[in-house]
Parts: sequence; C-alpha cells; structure tokens
Amino acid sequence: MAPEIIGLIGVLILLGLTMIRMPIGLALGSVGIFGTWYLLGWDTMVFALGDAPVAAMSNYTLSVLPLFILMGIVAARAGFANALYQAAFAFVGHRKGGLAISSIIACGGFGAVCGSSLATVATMSNVAVPSMLRYGYSPQLAAGSVATGATLAILIPPSLPMIIYAYLTEVSIGKLFAAGIIPGILGVILYAVTISIWTHFNPKAGAGGERMNWSKRLQSLKGVWAVVVLFVAVLGGIFAGIFSPTEGAAVGAFGAIFLGFIARSFTLRLLIRSIAETVVLSSSILFIVIGVSLFNFFITGAMFPQALSAFLDDINLPPLVTLAGITLVLIILGCFLEVMAIIFITTPVLFPAMMALGYDPVWYGILTMMVVEIGAVTPPIGMNIFVLAKQLKDVSAKQVFQGIIPFLAADFVRLFIIIAFPGLVLWLPSLLF
Repeated sequence: MAPEIIGLIGVLILLGLTMIRMPIGLALGSVGIFGTWYLLGWDTMVFALGDAPVAAMSNYTLSVLPLFILMGIVAARAGFANALYQAAFAFVGHRKGGLAISSIIACGGFGAVCGSSLATVATMSNVAVPSMLRYGYSPQLAAGSVATGATLAILIPPSLPMIIYAYLTEVSIGKLFAAGIIPGILGVILYAVTISIWTHFNPKAGAGGERMNWSKRLQSLKGVWAVVVLFVAVLGGIFAGIFSPTEGAAVGAFGAIFLGFIARSFTLRLLIRSIAETVVLSSSILFIVIGVSLFNFFITGAMFPQALSAFLDDINLPPLVTLAGITLVLIILGCFLEVMAIIFITTPVLFPAMMALGYDPVWYGILTMMVVEIGAVTPPIGMNIFVLAKQLKDVSAKQVFQGIIPFLAADFVRLFIIIAFPGLVLWLPSLLF
C-alpha cells in the first residue's frame, strides 16, 4: 500500500476517533504512534516517542501560551468583563437592540485580554444575558449575540488559536496578531448591523434600555481603563518592537494581576485559583501539542501533505475554487469538532497545500480563524452554544441555535469580504513589520 494512502487512512481514523469524543491529544498521539510503527517500523516509532515530546516542549513559540492563559483567567476573575459591558451599555444601551450591541462590544473587548472563545462566552453569559432578559429581550437575540460575539476572541489578539497556528506553521505571532485586528473590528460592525436589522423588523425582540446622561457615560469609562491599559501595553509593545510576543505575554499576565489588585477586584485567593487553573489548562493543551508532534511524524513520513499538493496541482482547479472547497471542509468539520481540534488536525495537512497554491500564510491563518469561528456556533456540536446554555437556566440550547442564524449570515458576509479583499488582512502587518 502506498505511503500516501496510509496517511489518508490515518487522517480518516483520527477524524473518526475525535468524532466519537476521544480526547484530541490521545487521538493524535495514538494515530501518530501506530501509524509510524506500521509505516516506518519499530525503531523509528521508538525514536519518535523519545524525540517528538522533547521537541514540542522546548519550542519557544509555546512559551507564550501559559502566560496569555493566565492573563485571560485573571481578567475574567477580576471582573473586567462586567466593566466593559456597563460602559458599552451606558453609550448604546438605550437604542433598539442596544443591550445586544453592548454585549458584542464587550465580548470583543474582553476577548482582547482573554484570548479564549469559551472563556468569553462563559463569562459574558452571566454578565449580559440576564440583563437583556430583564429588559424583555427575546432569549434568541440575547443568547445569540453573546454566543456569536464570544467568537471574536478567536480573532482579536491575543488569541490562543492564533498562537497554536503560529506554532504549527512557524508564522510570526506578531504578524498574526496585527492581521486579526481589522477583521475583528469588521466582525463587531457586522454583528451590530445584524442586530439593528433584527430589531428593526422585530422591535419587541430588543427594546431599548434607559438613556444615560453624559456624566454617567463618562463615569462608566472608569471601569474599562484596566482593559485599555492591558491591550495597549501588550499589543502596542509587540507592534512597536519594544518586546517580543513572549515578553508581551509576561507583561500582560503581570499587568492583569497588578491592575486587578489596584482595582480591588482581585484577591490572593483568586490569584492562587487562577494559577492552578492556568496549570491545568496549559497542561491539557501541551498534551495535545505532544500528540500533534507524534501525528506530524507519521503524516510527514507518509508524505501525505506533498501528495495532497500534487493532487490539487494535477486536477488544475483555479486556486479560488480550491480555497472554497477547503473552506467548506473546515466549516463541515466545525459542525462536529471544537475549535482547537480543527486547527490541530487540519493545519499540518492543509497548510503546505495552500502555500503551494500561492496563498499568504498570514492571510490563510486569519481565514482559518474566521472559519473555525463559525464552527464554534454551528450545530450539532457548537461548543459556545452548549457552554452558554449550561450557564443559563432560562435559555435552552435550541433557543441559542435559533439566535445565531442571523449572525452566521454576517459571518459569511465577512468571509466573502476577506477573500475578495485580502489587503484588509495584510495591510496592518505590512505596516508594522
């Protein structure tokens, strides 16, 4: 049997294992170990078992991961999300759908210091959704805006999936962070437009809240200073070349802790809990990384990425058609797998093929982030939906699924814009780096 066929079988087995809910790290490692054994022999498999984990754990790029995770957890524990929501509420909460728009803005702002879609939806669901329900918002609009808004954390830097993509592809983290800003802002705008259209045709779905005077509006901004300081310090320092992404992550983690104590919304007990949670989450991701290293050893030995590139070259389809097909595959996978699983499984296989077609690695990375965003809120898995429904007793998963449909339309519009105008992604990285 040809090596590339063995590689294809390995990929299919991996997808099957993840769909039956085997832990992604264990699935990747198992396929990698047994595939390497079958294809390359016992000695090579033993070498891979000894080499791959060490190489993965000593990768400099991954050193940013626990630091950004700690920053996000501290930000959540310190109540930064509530401050963001209250500030957004003060300015736009009085408009039709204003509370939902406030939720989108708050999700984007909190995602900028959190980096995790699941952490954002878990935090914002308790902050924003009860408030919207008290003002008579439909459960669909209230839950849909938060579930979809939380996906902005995948795109707006610092993003944990971006860091993983950078590790797998050796693309600059700084360039990826810069490239995600404009598409992230575009997402906020399109979601806000979606809410405005929704409430225009169905005013009862999202009535406006109370209008606040300018004194209260300006006063509400006092609560967001910590988020602004963190965002500017971390990303500004990275983009200005003052420090590396790893150093920026350290500044962010220390800054979040310091600002939390200054604001008196953070305690020593919360710090200990945050560190413990960071260790658990970082360990689980690093276990997956080891699995990826073993899987990559097998898939490289099978020459599957090269075979895929050759196949795409032989069928001679226009690059845009190939891109559309790969995008469709990623969206379908998003219906069954969670965000990290998609990135870990598909990137080592698809990235070489997309580079062979001449696509920019930074642009393709942002496109990947946008597509997995869609996967985070699409049935039947849609992790954001189930996390939100679990947090709220008054909202069912069915209502959340109903609520995200208009926002999915906005996601596809943004996807088409980014494909049609790649300069929207690449302009800022070219300016800063």
